Amino acid sequence: MAGVSAAGAAALYRAASAAPTEAGAGAGAGVGAGAAVGGGTSFGQALTRAMEHGVDLGRQSDVTSTQALTGQGSVTDVVLAVGRAELALQTAVAVRDRMVSAYQDIMRMPV
Repeated sequence: MAGVSAAGAAALYRAASAAPTEAGAGAGAGVGAGAAVGGGTSFGQALTRAMEHGVDLGRQSDVTSTQALTGQGSVTDVVLAVGRAELALQTAVAVRDRMVSAYQDIMRMPV
């Protein structure tokens, strides 16, 4: 989403977070649950849930686009669904980049 303002990105994030998942929680609920001490959720599980949610957003975007092409959906719904999927992808790429950077920092440490 080149050229999107910070306020626009924040609005998309809020919209994606408000979108219900299968468990009825927001998009950020799985990540925050793993951060709590004694929450019973590991980082790997939280990361897996976040990635699955991103894939689900992409699939929902595809379904919404198909519905609009067949005349059963609106362009507004398509734009919102694609925006959510794009935000999820950008977040996944940012997390990946941070993890790779952290790994490289660890590998550069003297033993």
